[in-house]
Amino acid sequence: MRALVAAPGRPGSIEIREVDESHPAPNEAVVDARASSLNRGECTALQGAADGWRPGWDVAGVVAEPAADGSSPEAGTRVLGWSNGGAWAERVAVRSDHLAPIPDELSFGVASALPVAGLTAAGALGFGGALEGRRVAITGAAGGVGRYAVQLAHAGRAKVTAVVGSSERGEGLPELGADDVVWPALEPEGEPFDLILESVGGSSLATALTRVSADGTVVSFGNSSNGQTSFDARGFYRRGGPTMRGYFVTHELLEGRLGSPQLAELADLAVGGKLRTEVDLSVAWTDAASAVTTLLERRVRGKAVLLIGSA
Repeated sequence: MRALVAAPGRPGSIEIREVDESHPAPNEAVVDARASSLNRGECTALQGAADGWRPGWDVAGVVAEPAADGSSPEAGTRVLGWSNGGAWAERVAVRSDHLAPIPDELSFGVASALPVAGLTAAGALGFGGALEGRRVAITGAAGGVGRYAVQLAHAGRAKVTAVVGSSERGEGLPELGADDVVWPALEPEGEPFDLILESVGGSSLATALTRVSADGTVVSFGNSSNGQTSFDARGFYRRGGPTMRGYFVTHELLEGRLGSPQLAELADLAVGGKLRTEVDLSVAWTDAASAVTTLLERRVRGKAVLLIGSA
C-alpha cells in the first residue's frame, strides 16, 4: 500500500512511498482511509524525522477489516479515529477504543479534523469546571484547537477572549463565539482570567502566568513558538492558589482516559451544528508537501485536510 513518509531533503520533508501493509493487533480494525487532518505537532516533528518515519494521527474512512476480537464497528462502517502515527496512508490499523462511527451527513474531511484538535480543546477546557460567567482566554485561537475551544467555551457561557497573531488571523472568531479578539499577544497587565488555554509557549506562557486569577488555571498544551519560558515564580505563587496544568492528548488516549465515547460526542456536536469545523485547506494527499509547508508558515486558519485515495 501507499503512505506518506518522512523524506529529508524533499519539499515539506515528505513523499508518498510503497510501505508494508498494516498488521493489526486483535483489538485493532483496519480502516480504508478517506481523509486525514494535519496537526502542528506532527508537521513540526516531520521536519527532523528520520527517513521513512510515518506521521499521521487523525483519520476518517471506512472499516475494511473489523477487529479480530469483535470489539470494533463492523466492516463497511464509516468511522473517525485516532492512530498513534501512520494515519497518512491508504489503510490504517486503529484500536477499537479509538474509533467511533459517523453518520452519512458528516463528510470524511470534516470528521478527520475532529480527533486531536477537538479532544484537545474539550480536555483543556475541562480543567475550568463549570464555565458559565467565567473569563476564559485562548492563545493560538486561530488554529484548529483554538477555534474549537472558542466554540466550546462560548457554549459553556464563558466570556471568551481569543488571542491571535494578527488581525487577519482573528477574522471569523467573533462569529464562533469570541467576545474579544486581541493581537498579537496578551498584555502582562490587565483583568485576570479564570482559565487560560495556552499553546504558544515562550513569553506567551509567561504572560498567562501573570494574568491568571488567584484561583484560576493555566493549561499548557503546546509550544508553537518553540521558545523558552521565564517568569517570576513569586508573582505566581504569592497570589494564593492559581494552578498550571499540562495537557497532552496523546497520553490521555493511550492511557484510556479518552476514546470512542468522546470521539462520538464530537461527531454528534458536528452533525448537530453545535461544533463548526473550519477546513481552511483541503488538498489531495499528493499535495501533502505544500499543505505541510502552508501550515508551518501559519497560513492556515482552522484545519488543513488531506484527501486520501487514488488522486
